[in-house]
Amino acid sequence: MFVLGNLVQAIGWLVGEVIFLAIILVFARAILSWVDPDPNNGLVRFVRVTTEPLLSPFRKLLPPWRTGGIDLSPLLAFLALKLLEIFLVPTIYQFAGTLR
Repeated sequence: MFVLGNLVQAIGWLVGEVIFLAIILVFARAILSWVDPDPNNGLVRFVRVTTEPLLSPFRKLLPPWRTGGIDLSPLLAFLALKLLEIFLVPTIYQFAGTLR
């Protein structure tokens, strides 16, 4: 059973890293919205394409026109990702510990 426990622990590590990367991308998207870069830049397009699925549900929940034109979706996405990081990753690690 220790092999399964190691596999679940590795999955927990991978989930934590993906969440961390998503947080970095959401932060980069927020910074890019302040400086208005060239939309044809490959890096800018990559950040926008990868973060849009994370941000669009929060924009539907709290549209910018309701908050005085301020887009709070990066902040809400950041909070949701941190909640997942704080709750889900330790839960996966604890589950992996029970399989050993």
